[in-house]
Amino acid sequence: MVFGNEMCDETPHPSECKTLLIEHKPIRSTKQFLQVSVERTLDGAVKAKSDTYSLGPQFGSKQAWEDCMDLYEQTIHRLNQSVLCPKNACSRSDVQAWLSTALTNLDTCQEEMSELGVSSHSLESITIDVINTLAINKRTEPNGKVFGVSKVTMKIPSIGKKVDVVVAQDGSGDYKTIQEAVNGAGERPKGSPRYVIHVKQGIYEEYVNIGIKSNNIMIVGDGMGKTIITGDKSKGRGFSTFKSATFVAEGDGFVGRDITIRNTAGPENHQAVALRSDSDMSVFYRCSIEGYQDTLYVHSGRQFFRECDIYGTVDFIFGNAAAFFQNCLIFARNPPNGVNTITAQSRFNPNQTTGIVIHNSVVKGAPGVQLGGVKTYLGRPWRSYARTVVMGTHLDTLIEPKGWIDWGNVTALSTLYYGEYQNLGPGSGTENRVDWAGFHVISDINEARQFTLPKFIDAASWLPPTKVPFTINL
Repeated sequence: MVFGNEMCDETPHPSECKTLLIEHKPIRSTKQFLQVSVERTLDGAVKAKSDTYSLGPQFGSKQAWEDCMDLYEQTIHRLNQSVLCPKNACSRSDVQAWLSTALTNLDTCQEEMSELGVSSHSLESITIDVINTLAINKRTEPNGKVFGVSKVTMKIPSIGKKVDVVVAQDGSGDYKTIQEAVNGAGERPKGSPRYVIHVKQGIYEEYVNIGIKSNNIMIVGDGMGKTIITGDKSKGRGFSTFKSATFVAEGDGFVGRDITIRNTAGPENHQAVALRSDSDMSVFYRCSIEGYQDTLYVHSGRQFFRECDIYGTVDFIFGNAAAFFQNCLIFARNPPNGVNTITAQSRFNPNQTTGIVIHNSVVKGAPGVQLGGVKTYLGRPWRSYARTVVMGTHLDTLIEPKGWIDWGNVTALSTLYYGEYQNLGPGSGTENRVDWAGFHVISDINEARQFTLPKFIDAASWLPPTKVPFTINL
């Protein structure tokens, strides 16, 4: 019997998996099998990027083409991380997170191509390879470490960390714009010391991009409502959702604190992102993220939001990161069509380690906003395996008794995972919630613990060094 046949039979695409066994004889161990699978997937991603580059004139949209090229670049980066894992200090859970990101990138590209009626065989092929590799790695992944059951909060020290550069509009700092300061930091490989940029109080009308090779950047403002970064790109004005963000964080280990990020396009311009994060192991602390539709694009990677204010209307926390919100204020604004959806999670493969968790937070109407007649839901499934959990959170009267709303995909109602655990407030009653097979009123504490910080985003391995406070467990 050929080694790996049984493992291939358990993948979503067995025949493609078995081709790998034939092409790479002899494979004698699960570890080798996984390594070969990741390497072939990486080779396929490089080829798919080249094929997409040659498709440029057929796209019909230069922006969509640029988005796909950017997404392939990020995919190759994540697959390279996975290939090098045996030589570096990383775990199988890291690999699963990076493979989840790679698949999310391909899905985003596929969505943009489908809207334009463009197809790519190489994109379909690499997608199958990533899906199979996710399944293989999940089978070999050991159980992660679990923190103790006691409730512990780590305290943050004062901003004693040396500031590397200062941004000030009046010329009193090292730079006048944030992007200049980011560019000045240069490429920063993983493991580089944290580079701290202090952005003084002011309204910065610019678009900021922390690139994929700029790791461990930290941007510190003078406080929410004081240091403000603002833009107004939107789908309504000809930008893709992916490219509409005022602020983009792609480099790993990004930390943003004490800043406001806005998109002022308004509800009439539809999708308009304030913040898009693809930064793995990223943290946003005491940040205000403000917009209307699609405010916060938690696109990919492991992300932690603590004591942040988030404003929006339709799908205003969306994407396929493993995103954890703790002690946050989530504010619903007036939507143009009378319906608000707070989340739109887009996990589309059951082996992806992604989802949205809202913990110990508050969901209510934005100050000064009258939401009479507006129906507000906790979320809707953007993809079939959408996963969103709300725990220990105060839900105000604005939340509809149904709690959740569908997106027209009947199958997703049984494959998604929506959960609520020990929420509070007048909108937290579950007796009239949706009766979908995928909806869960969580009563088992062990089930709830799967969505705590150490389990859901592997916080033990990376969050403490950021010095941001966090509460572990329930």
